[in-house]
Amino acid sequence: MIKLLIVDDEQLEREGMQTILQKNFPGLDIQQAKNGMMAVEMAKEYAPDLILMDIKMPVMNGLEAMEIINGEQPHIKFIMVTAYDTFSYMKAAIKLGVKDYILKPSKASEIVHTISKVLEQIEQERERHVENLHQKERWQKTQMLVETDVVTQLLFDHVHDVHVDMLMDMLEIPSSEEMFVMVLHLPGGGEKQYSAIRKKVLQSGWTGALYGRQLPIIVFRQPATTYRSQATALARELLSLAKDNEKEWFIGIGKVYHSMDQVRHSYQEAMLATVDTQGRKKYRFFEEIPLEPGKREQAMMDQKDLMEKIRLGKWDQVHARIMNSFTLLEKERTPLVYTQQRTLEVLWMISRTLSECGVETATPLFALQPMDYRQLREETERLLSGMKDSYTERFNRMESDTFQQIKQFIQDHSHQDISLDTLAQKVNLSPIYISKMFKEKQGVNYIDFLTECRMEKAKTLLGDMEKSIKEITFEVGYHDPNYFSKVFKKMTHYSPKEYRKTLLGQHA
Repeated sequence: MIKLLIVDDEQLEREGMQTILQKNFPGLDIQQAKNGMMAVEMAKEYAPDLILMDIKMPVMNGLEAMEIINGEQPHIKFIMVTAYDTFSYMKAAIKLGVKDYILKPSKASEIVHTISKVLEQIEQERERHVENLHQKERWQKTQMLVETDVVTQLLFDHVHDVHVDMLMDMLEIPSSEEMFVMVLHLPGGGEKQYSAIRKKVLQSGWTGALYGRQLPIIVFRQPATTYRSQATALARELLSLAKDNEKEWFIGIGKVYHSMDQVRHSYQEAMLATVDTQGRKKYRFFEEIPLEPGKREQAMMDQKDLMEKIRLGKWDQVHARIMNSFTLLEKERTPLVYTQQRTLEVLWMISRTLSECGVETATPLFALQPMDYRQLREETERLLSGMKDSYTERFNRMESDTFQQIKQFIQDHSHQDISLDTLAQKVNLSPIYISKMFKEKQGVNYIDFLTECRMEKAKTLLGDMEKSIKEITFEVGYHDPNYFSKVFKKMTHYSPKEYRKTLLGQHA
């Protein structure tokens, strides 16, 4: 509802104006003020959209009142109502942004015409404001998804259809090239606080997706403060969000690196810093782990080969590699706490890789605190065995015709917009695994296969000479006939019209 304030020292004028307005604009919310001073006070509380302002009034004239109101609430629009059609008044009113004026006396039709123009402008501005809010909301949602995906690609060995460089072009990257990673360990209920956490981080970094109990955050360095001061301040702000039942939150903080290519190292360091959550403080820097510098560097080994073995189901090789690492670390008299941290890091990465393949496992945590290397081996073998069993059970339960089921679904619904997420929900597999399955079994990605299905259907429909190319475009799942024609020609080497002619020749 649009609010309108009538300001005039003559009650008869105010009442007459309100009568005209109520008759012609029944949806208006109208109030009155009898002088400029009252108008200034009412504008603060009533917040009108439009003010009909008389000029000559006692206490404070209309021009003075407009200047004060305009300074405090510049969005309010004014129509000047005056019996003085002089240049000096008009010039002063124009400077104050008056939209129009009404001379006393005026016909009701002239008043309605003048006011209706300004009301229409107010409505249009409101519509634009609402659309801008919707666009801003849509962009914020898109930005959050892009930000999460960028963090995922930078920190983990993930496969994505959109390259990280393209996604980063959509984000505002701080000028600082230095960054570090914080990992927020959330034993329970953390997902409820995700929005609040992201809001805290918004001005200084990017928030990733919540994986099990771990939430990774890439933080960009602020040159005005030291690394430890910045990290400590942000850690305390994040920990302040924890509710009474979330006091087990803990934050690991990695070292500073100078490029996106190196930020994964900071993530691995932050993960190591979260292993032992016991202590006076609820956050720990990687440098505070009591290890020799050379041992810390050994923790940064590339995990790609190991993760690929997991994806291929080569569990014997995975087991052998981890046990050989134990032998080497024990021989070098590496402190047990370091080896435990290193082992849990590897087990977490294995669990995350399995999740990508559609295999859900429990968060790998030791049931008891290992007191020596023998107990550490036993606990590690127990966790590895459980993850292997989950992997085997999952793939044994997969029916041999799963891939055929996916292909059949695409063929039957090729006229619809089918995403990897749609297919994933249909067969209860991860989108990444389905994408990989297509490339391995079909030799193409799922988009290429979907296009092939649409083109086969289009060939059939082109045999119906009563159907137009435009109708066929929509029936096979496209929205633009020109784009459909380009795709069809690329796949068949004929335009739809040329292909239809070949069909006519065959029937001649």
